[in-house]
Amino acid sequence: MRPWKIPPPFVMAELQRHPEFRVPTSELDVAGKDYDFPVRASWVRGLLEGNEATPAGDDGRLEVRLSKSGSDVVVYGRLRFELTAPCARCLEPSRIPVDEKLSLLMVPASRNKAPDAEEYEFTPEEADVVPFDGDNVILDDVVRDELVLQIPMIPLCSEDCPGMSAPGVSGASPTEDTKESLDPRLLPLLRFKNLKKE
Repeated sequence: MRPWKIPPPFVMAELQRHPEFRVPTSELDVAGKDYDFPVRASWVRGLLEGNEATPAGDDGRLEVRLSKSGSDVVVYGRLRFELTAPCARCLEPSRIPVDEKLSLLMVPASRNKAPDAEEYEFTPEEADVVPFDGDNVILDDVVRDELVLQIPMIPLCSEDCPGMSAPGVSGASPTEDTKESLDPRLLPLLRFKNLKKE
């Protein structure tokens, strides 16, 4: 099972009402302009509500350069953030560093609408084309998609993680040191388990 899912509708509605990464197109020209946004951990926490992945702690950065090309906007930049999710083997926190380059073309939404189709299939040329309302470039969905795509299906704290069977990890098999702390009523079961191994 994936450690992420689509945020609840009320979360999405709130994100759309108060965009985190908004640039008015009136500020842009052909030469381009640099923007440096903080990616707040609290914003990402709300975005990933109900998912196993959460922010690792500190805020991240979204550094982008936006330039106009006719009515379109060209976006280049980089997203840096750090997430954490439970390791699929031992359930300890596993760190997920996100350091992604962004390169996309944003076109006015009126130019990008499909003609009355319930399901619109994008052509390869449209893969990195994102619509915007014409007055404001909002990068919230781009940031969300990049973060979600970086969450592995099976997060691991390390490739050689021994999992739950390691001594000292919750759910591990008891060793000689831990036998003393066992409930004496369970010792016959432990002996039976050891007999089966032999």
